[in-house]
Amino acid sequence: MIDGTWEPGPATRWEDAFLSGNGRHGAMVYGDPADDQVIVNHHTLVRPNGSEDLRAPELADRLGRLQDALLSGDTKAAEDFGAGSPLVWVQPFHPAFRSRVRRTRGLHEAVAGYRREVDFTSGEVTASYEAWRSSVFVSRADDVVVQHVTDPGLTADVVLDHVLPGAPARLAVGRSTVLTPDGAHLALRVGYPGSELGYTGVTVARVDGGRVFVAGEGIRIEGARSLTLTTRVVRGPGRPDLGELWAGLPREDHATLLDRHRPLHRTAYGRASFTLRDAAPGRELSGSELLRDPSSPALLERLFAAGRYHLLSASGMLPPRLTGLWTGDWDTAWSGAFTTNANLNLQVSSAAAAGLPEVTEAHAALVEGQLADWQDNARAIFGARGIVAPSHTDGVSGHTRHFQRAYPLHLWTAGADWLLQPLLENAETTTGVADSGLTNALVEAALFYEDFLSREDPDGHLAVVPSYSPENRPANASWGTVNATMDIAAARHALTTAAEHAPGHPSAGLWRSLAARLPAYLVNEDGALAEWAWPGLRETYDHRHLSHLYPVWPLDAINPYDTPELAGAAHRALELRGSENDSAHGHLHQALIAARLRDASRVSAALGAVLGGDFFHDSLMSAHYPFRNVYNADAAHTLPAVVIESLVQSAPGRLVLLPAVPAACPAGELRGVRTRFGAHLDLRWSEDGATAVLRPTRDARVDLRTGDGLVLTETSAGNPTAPLELTAGVDRVLTLGAR
Repeated sequence: MIDGTWEPGPATRWEDAFLSGNGRHGAMVYGDPADDQVIVNHHTLVRPNGSEDLRAPELADRLGRLQDALLSGDTKAAEDFGAGSPLVWVQPFHPAFRSRVRRTRGLHEAVAGYRREVDFTSGEVTASYEAWRSSVFVSRADDVVVQHVTDPGLTADVVLDHVLPGAPARLAVGRSTVLTPDGAHLALRVGYPGSELGYTGVTVARVDGGRVFVAGEGIRIEGARSLTLTTRVVRGPGRPDLGELWAGLPREDHATLLDRHRPLHRTAYGRASFTLRDAAPGRELSGSELLRDPSSPALLERLFAAGRYHLLSASGMLPPRLTGLWTGDWDTAWSGAFTTNANLNLQVSSAAAAGLPEVTEAHAALVEGQLADWQDNARAIFGARGIVAPSHTDGVSGHTRHFQRAYPLHLWTAGADWLLQPLLENAETTTGVADSGLTNALVEAALFYEDFLSREDPDGHLAVVPSYSPENRPANASWGTVNATMDIAAARHALTTAAEHAPGHPSAGLWRSLAARLPAYLVNEDGALAEWAWPGLRETYDHRHLSHLYPVWPLDAINPYDTPELAGAAHRALELRGSENDSAHGHLHQALIAARLRDASRVSAALGAVLGGDFFHDSLMSAHYPFRNVYNADAAHTLPAVVIESLVQSAPGRLVLLPAVPAACPAGELRGVRTRFGAHLDLRWSEDGATAVLRPTRDARVDLRTGDGLVLTETSAGNPTAPLELTAGVDRVLTLGAR
């Protein structure tokens, strides 16, 4: 299967449950004939922990003293800035409950012919054997979880079960069951301990044939032909009107609901595809079989498809969390938050290129919903206008609250620029122009630097102080320092980008002049791009984050074409970088940067570490660490971006074909890529050459580059060194010679 995966048995762990989602609701499907469980998730489900009303402490009056101390050489001065403020994790993400359809025990031990499957093109998860079949999908049309079970003479107990691992002991739980002419209405109300907030799950059960009666905490069905459960979750204070909630659920049959949902999902998922020439022998294997052979082309093919499917399914009202949109445990690692200093941007990194504007829209919703909080952060901590993004958010509050000596994430000022970059890339792939909301945010980012950049180094350049490179520190200093390379890159990019997109702003000229006064990047004694451009700070190379290579990826400010010497220094920094704790995001971040620097062997090594490190569950959702340790979406969602970047790269005025082809991809086809100069691209390649078809949506003049050893044999003018002149609506075919 290219556009799906399957298993020969039910899931026995929630991590292996197949996934469906519409960006609001998520479903985790076990597919067990005897106990057909579906864990229901919702993006709004975060447990109050006392952090919900916290704001950043007022530290601005101490900022000047901190800057003086750091500039004078006190390498530990930042350890006291924010001391006494609590380290409070954001509200943790948690599951709602599981719907259970429990059939008569002892009746279904034999499961010959069983198959559990997820169809990426529709979002439908099915399980079946003999006459029994279960179908689950999360509707994009009706915003409900739909579970449909068919079995002649179906006899089962149905319940909404809130008892999941890690659930607090003092949850206030209430239930309601009402029989109806065609089945029943079920409701489960769960209140958080010590809070007026809670959430309610409502289900309409439609039963075809047989008898229905109240039994225990749910209903019992006897002798039915089929059962359809339609479920929705709402979170809020007080007790909602159950009648209104039930009345708001759709009443159509399963087939009608699926028909209404399927085109919406299929259109989005089907915009891009990736196939490998040698993958056919493994395409019919189950996911678990493929995972046992990390070198299989079919595995990379399927993980690309699964990554796009899961990314799309997790993105709607919000972008994906650390766990996407799914968890089966209330004790979610790192609160199941949006970690913004690396993980979130890595997860959404394929959205623009892989034709998933739905993901970018979800990312924009998170940003736009928190700009006021980001303004509070800038004022309270730095005494500045503009915006400063937090390193963690629960999706509700954007206030900075992570104050810690070892990880002083409140000192990270690059976050707004970093988080706005995916929105810029999406604008470039579509209209080429930032909309008013994005332009406003770009202006706010520049206003912060206009106020914040008030100090100079001894050479008269602006100094970024205090400065922090997530989540690393110099070998000979504390975490809070001066001139972290990521901060310099973000400041320069924020100022110049705002001036470009808001040229009429009164400060546009000032922003350009401030950007010109920022210090140059530093190349250290090892010939590597330094993580801190400040004299005397020594490198800590063995670290999972690669924040200082922000100018390479995603900014493209350092590249082999325009800045070859700096690109060489960046490559040296990549060579010296360790993998520290073997986290998946570290490996794939390295791969993205290696692709930009045309290092195919390093891309291959990073992919190999993830594919061979037992990072993927049978669900094809990933883990944070090897051996499936800590459920986490970083690898699953980032892998498609690595594949695309190794085969096609684009900037507003440049196209790079086959820059860093991994060893695992000697030949294949990549279709539906969106370029940042407004063209769709299909690519077919092998050892004998390649063909790229460009379908421009707007006029563009593009500098064409190819990987080492490739010869361009056809351009618009027949001149391989001439820029491509693209005309909207006129397809162009490029042919490359053998590698």
